[in-house]
Amino acid sequence: MITAHPGLPEFDYIKPASLSEASAFLAQHVGEARAFIGGTDTFVRMRDGAWQDKYLVDVKGLPGMNDLTFVPAVGLRVGAAVNMNRLIASPEVNEHYPVLAEAAHTVASYQLRTRATVAGNICNASPAGDTGGAGLVLDAKVHVHGVDGERVEALRTFFKGPGKTVLKPGDIVTAIEYPLPPQGAQGKYLKLGRNAIGDLAIVGVTAFGYPDRTTSGYRFFVALASVAPTPFMPDMALLSEKSITLELIDEAADVAMKSVKPIDDVRGSARYRSLMVRNLTRNALTDVWKRLAK
Repeated sequence: MITAHPGLPEFDYIKPASLSEASAFLAQHVGEARAFIGGTDTFVRMRDGAWQDKYLVDVKGLPGMNDLTFVPAVGLRVGAAVNMNRLIASPEVNEHYPVLAEAAHTVASYQLRTRATVAGNICNASPAGDTGGAGLVLDAKVHVHGVDGERVEALRTFFKGPGKTVLKPGDIVTAIEYPLPPQGAQGKYLKLGRNAIGDLAIVGVTAFGYPDRTTSGYRFFVALASVAPTPFMPDMALLSEKSITLELIDEAADVAMKSVKPIDDVRGSARYRSLMVRNLTRNALTDVWKRLAK
């Protein structure tokens, strides 16, 4: 008899007293130990047999992991264990980083967001991750603790492929840091799924812009999800080289469409995804431009 949803396999629960202890244990048990915080993805993959780790290393209670701090001179620091609902409810996030809150709000359901974290969303390195795009356009930094101590990785070079990142054995992401956006910045996240709430993105588009000393008077960034092996940013330089018009935004949307490498799967064909990149990019950029031009 085949069980559609088998129970969790047996594993040992490890609760280290420090980040150093956690990193050492993970490095000593490569391929059989995994850092654990929210568990929204971990338990599903273990249940389905995709992950067969013998040890789960609980790091969510370690120092700094639950800190959510905003310092204007530095920016926003989101501890790896800060859940998405807490992030969404933060006044500082809503005032200075609304596109991040907007993206987080599209993840799963309210109940799951009480456990799900931005750090987990990023570390999973899913091509369809919702919050990665906001991190890319905001030039986020990933704080990592490893066996050799602490370091900082740029999110723009963090993703290496589906489920693959620059993280090494023993590495633990401790926080995601977002610099203060330029004054007057505006952003928009548009997500196309099979239903209105909780689905994985068929296409995700993050648009971000701010006043700048360019020919157009603005600088724009776009990040795309679920249309390539990793979330990525197509080149939007043309939006700084000429006066912004709806026709120029159409050109930028075409550039975005031509930059993608989607696949066919049960959620949508490659052709459909490409066309939706063009449409959603046009809509997101138009929304941002209109708010900037007010």
